[in-house]
Amino acid sequence: MTRRRRRHLAVLAATTLILTGAGTGVAHAEVPPDAPEQISNGDFSEGVAPWFSYGTGPLDVVDGRLCVTVPAGLANPWDAGIGHDGVRLNAGAEYKLSFDISATPGLSVNAVLQLGSAPYTSYASVPAVAAPTSKRVEQTFTVPDDNPNAQLIFQVGGAAAEQRICLDNVSLRGGEAAPPYVPDTGPRVRVNQVGYLPGGPKNATVVTESTEALPWQLKSAAGTVVASGQSTPRGVDAASGQNVQTVDFSSFRTPGTGYTLVADGETSHPFDISGDLYDRLRADAMQFFYAQRSGIEIDGDLIGEEYARPAGHLGVAPNQGDTQVPCQPGVCDYSLDVRGGWYDAGDHGKYVVNGGIAAYQLLSAFERTKTAETAAGGAALGDSTLRVPERGNAVPDILDEARWEIEFLLRMQVPAGKPLAGMVHHKIHDKAWTGLPLAPQDDAQPRELHPPSTAATLNLAAVAAQCQRLFAPYDAAFAARCGTAASSAYAAAKAHPAVYADPADGIGGGAYDDTNVTDEFYWAAVELYLTTGKKAYLDDLTASPQHTGDVFATGGAFSWQSVGAVGRLELATVPNGLPAADRARVRASVTAAADNYLTTLHAQAYGLPVPGEAASYVWGSNSNIINNMVVLATAFDLTRDAKYRDGAVQATDYLLGRNALNMSYVTGWGEQNARNQHSRIFGNQLNPAMPNPPVGSLAGGPNAALQDPFVAQLLKDCAPMFCYVDDINSYSTNEVAINWNSALAWLASFLADQGEAKAVAPRTCAVSYQVHGTWPDGSNTQVVLRNTGDTAIDGWTLRYAYNGDQKVTQAWSAKVTQSGATVTAKNESYNAKIAPGASITFGLLAKTGTLANPEPDLITVNGGACTVS
Repeated sequence: MTRRRRRHLAVLAATTLILTGAGTGVAHAEVPPDAPEQISNGDFSEGVAPWFSYGTGPLDVVDGRLCVTVPAGLANPWDAGIGHDGVRLNAGAEYKLSFDISATPGLSVNAVLQLGSAPYTSYASVPAVAAPTSKRVEQTFTVPDDNPNAQLIFQVGGAAAEQRICLDNVSLRGGEAAPPYVPDTGPRVRVNQVGYLPGGPKNATVVTESTEALPWQLKSAAGTVVASGQSTPRGVDAASGQNVQTVDFSSFRTPGTGYTLVADGETSHPFDISGDLYDRLRADAMQFFYAQRSGIEIDGDLIGEEYARPAGHLGVAPNQGDTQVPCQPGVCDYSLDVRGGWYDAGDHGKYVVNGGIAAYQLLSAFERTKTAETAAGGAALGDSTLRVPERGNAVPDILDEARWEIEFLLRMQVPAGKPLAGMVHHKIHDKAWTGLPLAPQDDAQPRELHPPSTAATLNLAAVAAQCQRLFAPYDAAFAARCGTAASSAYAAAKAHPAVYADPADGIGGGAYDDTNVTDEFYWAAVELYLTTGKKAYLDDLTASPQHTGDVFATGGAFSWQSVGAVGRLELATVPNGLPAADRARVRASVTAAADNYLTTLHAQAYGLPVPGEAASYVWGSNSNIINNMVVLATAFDLTRDAKYRDGAVQATDYLLGRNALNMSYVTGWGEQNARNQHSRIFGNQLNPAMPNPPVGSLAGGPNAALQDPFVAQLLKDCAPMFCYVDDINSYSTNEVAINWNSALAWLASFLADQGEAKAVAPRTCAVSYQVHGTWPDGSNTQVVLRNTGDTAIDGWTLRYAYNGDQKVTQAWSAKVTQSGATVTAKNESYNAKIAPGASITFGLLAKTGTLANPEPDLITVNGGACTVS
């Protein structure tokens, strides 16, 4: 709709008052007409943003006015509202609030300037009686307190009849203009503030006016010059708007701490060179999920006393609980126990599509230990490796953490006998938005189930199928429960293929809408096929246009709304029975995508696998960047080509400080790091009694669209890489989210597995794995190990992993044990030594169970991968 811009030819006389918080006052001077404007988009010429509403229908701009429908019968005026955050107030300053308002059939409205979180202190209140004919309201007042981020709320509830309310020309003039925001970017030499792997790439970016190559020096902690060279001019970087040069000091490989890089008269933040840089990041990134758990007391002994809190949303007052949650009116006639799971992001909502992709990435990080040579068989992700309450239960801790979310996803399924049985409710969250900060146990809002959707149903089908094969060796009953849910959800989605979440259903929580679910159908079919091996799922996945199409987006390989690449990565890495030519094509598509990301990375002066245009810097840009790095890492796992590993390692520099802002986006990691992410739980910036986000929390990252009022005013016209601020009020650039930290957790696990990033050693063994006979519940396998190297093998340990519930029952010519899905075979005394070119043979019997039983892709001997045939 074209905006019809209004200009008032006359200004109504205003009542001038000095108001206290209670709304009383005395006459005072007029506010100058050129006083600073504190409201963004008050004429709605730019659409709805940054305005929001609660307790109402969706906001809409109609004939140039912001309009909304308010339901009848709300008990209080404040039970519904139209709001604008980020209003700057100065104590003692004069302000003039003005607006046009209409309401049909009519009601009393109160415009309140207030603190945007509990206790919602009121700074000024302007009443108005709204009628069907638009009315101009103007009032002048003085506010008592400073607040750089106050909230303007039009309270529109409490009427007996349904109301249609419209606003226009909303203005708040007065006070002081916000001072120009200039971020503290520190030294102009930008490095990975954590450090570099000894054998990996080592790059830095220098912000400079110079167009000629610059000399650089690498100095030890003692100030000794240990390496030097010349930088490479790169011109103006599109994403940052900076003239930059790059430094490559990859040839220096000596481990140490406190290194600095000096160029153009500037000294970088210090950093280390070490092979264990990322070991702790793996645990920290995964620890985030325990801190986000709903429905369980958080143990301070595990993650720090400042994070200890009672269980949230179990029905203990003031919570209304998640143990018996009703649907929104008109959606269903039942209530569900949907306790548990992870709080999605900065709010207390729980969303199936976002929870699905996050749970998938944790499960995938574990499954990689069965298919990737550098993962060392999963020792670093085993039981008692993470700070979770389930440690010591003989189940890998990462699976325990994923299970907390999977149990919640299973509870969101529509019960048998009800309409849409087998489908999955899209989300559950508060009826209305709550303020910042707010601990989960203090949330008094009613909770509601929102309608089922096909996208949510397919997310459950995919993750539950993945759950079935990964949990089978540890908890057969839970694996079977996951399998039943997966198959029933998939069948329900096929019966209801176009049930979409309402994009306007964003009151009290995000909408997470998606009207193209061909990618979800593909992903679900892939996971069900990988788990069961059933032809029906193979037929569905190969018939999908996602199977042969270009599924790897430039700006972000995959996300909660686009999961086609997830299915492709799964088929490429998880052993399966896909025809050899088709699987080779699938794997080639992964490496082709990785090649594209590498080309982009090398073209970017900050070494990013995304283009330097504004479209690459979106809400959650950091997770998109990481997911492109996941493709690079997977290409390395598939090919052993170090260029892919080095690409993923180099791009990590951006996250940890080598960026325009010279900031690490991971809390607690790097000299200058994000610590005020948007979160109701971790509200230290607003309430010092609350903690900052835990170490290892990833900020969303630069968002060129500036989709919250705080940054809309603060960062207007920013270059894309500068469209970020470490402030709790910026939810569009600085929120935390489970799907962002799941990406970081996957990446951190990969990085930790690379150690010193040494040159990839040639393979010195070959294994023939041949199934010689099968019967309904078993198989007979012969394994031939050949030494293809130049020196003798003197003692050997061979390792591989099954897909799901297969178990070795007998072996000969080797000592064979099994832990979970991992089979370990060790030599007997008589076959310990294998000369170059020689081979040994051993055999085993296995109970095959009910799941797919493909031959393993990865078999290692003494830690090194063998060629498998």
